[in-house]
Amino acid sequence: MAMPKNRGEKEEMESRPLVSTSVRDSSLSLFRMLSILIVFVVGVVIGLASSSHIGRYFTADQFFPSRAVVSSSDTNCTIVVNNCEKEDCLSLKSFISPKNLTHGLSDEELFWRASLVPQKVEYPFDRVPKVAFMFMTRGPLPLLPLWERFFQGQDVNKYSIYVHALPGYVLNVTSSSVFYGRQIPSKNVEWGSVSLVDAEKRLLANALLDFSNERFVLLSESCIPVYNFPTVYKYLTRSVHSFVESYDDPSRYGRGRYSRRMRPDIKLGDWRKGSQWFELNRQLAAVIVADTKYYTIFKKYCRPACYPDEHYLPTFIHMFYGSMNANRTVTYVDWSVIAPHPGTFSAENVTESFLQSLRKNATACSYNLKSMTNVCYLFARKFTPNTLEPLLNLSSKVMQF
Repeated sequence: MAMPKNRGEKEEMESRPLVSTSVRDSSLSLFRMLSILIVFVVGVVIGLASSSHIGRYFTADQFFPSRAVVSSSDTNCTIVVNNCEKEDCLSLKSFISPKNLTHGLSDEELFWRASLVPQKVEYPFDRVPKVAFMFMTRGPLPLLPLWERFFQGQDVNKYSIYVHALPGYVLNVTSSSVFYGRQIPSKNVEWGSVSLVDAEKRLLANALLDFSNERFVLLSESCIPVYNFPTVYKYLTRSVHSFVESYDDPSRYGRGRYSRRMRPDIKLGDWRKGSQWFELNRQLAAVIVADTKYYTIFKKYCRPACYPDEHYLPTFIHMFYGSMNANRTVTYVDWSVIAPHPGTFSAENVTESFLQSLRKNATACSYNLKSMTNVCYLFARKFTPNTLEPLLNLSSKVMQF
């Protein structure tokens, strides 16, 4: 074995193994990094391929088959409507006029939400006052074709429709109908009970969610319009008063229904009676939805033979908002026969002269405290289903729609 000739040569020989080892370690580290990268890339590819196959067999519609799929994110907050139309859930448009009337709010949550009143007077959008037509019905609307004719060709920015039917009933109309998608979440209603007031407040609250709704009229499935839409719209939107019938009835059907247990909040002198079929402006609608105190008193003490729907609003408005009320109804009802229910009109009653008598009341009424008018009733009830055909035959000639 040859020995190094000098010290420098020896040092050079001793350094060579160290260089070789360093190169070898670097190569090994690089190989490990490349291996990890390859495994990662392969894993990603396999994962993407697997998810695409899974998505082929499992879609959101299989688990959530509703027509409207809702999705949201923390960054842009969007709602997907009908799987294609996107709407920002924090946009002004979705806030001031909800498109979908279906919601999961309880009555307490709904009434609280609807009772919110903006403090800023100016609207940040071009507001056209609308009339909310609120139908309270057990089920079908047998006179619906007449109402569709009433709304036909009218500006959709001037009206909105709300239907409160018994739970489980679905209004069967085509997508082209103005009543399509206008049902609100409902609860059971029993005649003579406070549940009628609950339904009224539920309709008002849902209508209040649309900030363009300025006037609110309660109707039933047996109601008809006796004037055309432009006349009704002008009459209501130009009125400085709401239309709630409220009077002192000294008989057992009025004061006789008062309970002394309502004192001291409601005294006998405050007690009023009136028709259930009201028309309200937005201010009064919001106040009524927000009321808990007096509603609770009626719920507790006004029971058959006391009927909350005939006394709650007339008494409440008389006590606090009498100056805002015209103290009459705009819906004609025949109480000529003393009975628990008003008289009904059938096909043989529907004549041109009869409809004209509804349109031009024999007794004049006050409008805006300035003048007397014969136009006192804009609607009438109770019309049976068989009146539809004669009403359609006379609507264009008599009612101008």
